Amino acid sequence: MSTSGSATSAPTSVLTAQTSQQEYAFAQVDVFAEQPLEGNALAIFTDARGLSSADMQALARETNLSETTFILPRAVEVERERGVAVRIFTTREELEFAGHPTLGTASWLHLNHPVLRGAREITLELRIGPIKVNFTEQQQEPGVFATMRQNDPNFGEMHSPRAVADALGLALDDIDLTLPIQTISTGVTFCIVPLRSLEVAARLAIPQAESQAYLTQSDAKFFYCITRAAAGSGAEWHARMQFYNGEDPATGSASGCVTAYLVRHGLAASGQKIVIEQGIEMLRPSRITVQAAMAGDRVTDVRVGGRTIPIASGRVFLPRCT
Repeated sequence: MSTSGSATSAPTSVLTAQTSQQEYAFAQVDVFAEQPLEGNALAIFTDARGLSSADMQALARETNLSETTFILPRAVEVERERGVAVRIFTTREELEFAGHPTLGTASWLHLNHPVLRGAREITLELRIGPIKVNFTEQQQEPGVFATMRQNDPNFGEMHSPRAVADALGLALDDIDLTLPIQTISTGVTFCIVPLRSLEVAARLAIPQAESQAYLTQSDAKFFYCITRAAAGSGAEWHARMQFYNGEDPATGSASGCVTAYLVRHGLAASGQKIVIEQGIEMLRPSRITVQAAMAGDRVTDVRVGGRTIPIASGRVFLPRCT
């Protein structure tokens, strides 16, 4: 740039950084879906090498989905021995574990990985540790059906129905007082709240300020509300999960906690397969198949399954200084 009254200007000694674009491929899948455009959408960055933690968090905000995952490819022998490294982010934070990101990412690998494509079992190495995902032989349905075994549950505190009702913006008689309210974790801590009816579930609108204030003083991270499903729905239980990101169409980690809860409290038999429906009120119907077993006085062998359907793919372009 020239200064006023001067035909030329002397070159400056300031160095200007040159920028270029780095491409990152991503896929989007619908998890716990029976048909495309149902279930819980998941974005998967299929090779996240070169992305910082801050980049991953920003990209999770950009996708604005319940969770986004980032695959960090390693040598094939390492992936076979230890699993495929994956990180999971919500729009606000990184999670040690989450259900639909685990199933969805493993299913994408089952369909696309250059070596693990078609494998009957794929292990993901998450922050919580290795999680194995198994695949059943496919029929004519879309996508791929997979089942993961979650960590054995830890049972936490029992909660006051009155205090929980207040935190959820409900009346006391909206809670099913014949059942306990309890914190359970198979990787993420959920307060399992039994509601009195489908009518209560339909009008659930959790006030986030009040609920977060309660949760920060408890041993749970999220609320997960359940009630018995309608006859003829094909599901035994109906669920909703509202949190800081809005509402989750399907919550695999919480579903594992629910099956542990049901078996522990005599609401399901050891090894019984149960279907949980979720996302109905959001017009994103999800079907989650769960089961758990009793071994003496312990609940173990928690399994959560569902169908993943690929729906989209693309690329993100990020500027990089050189």
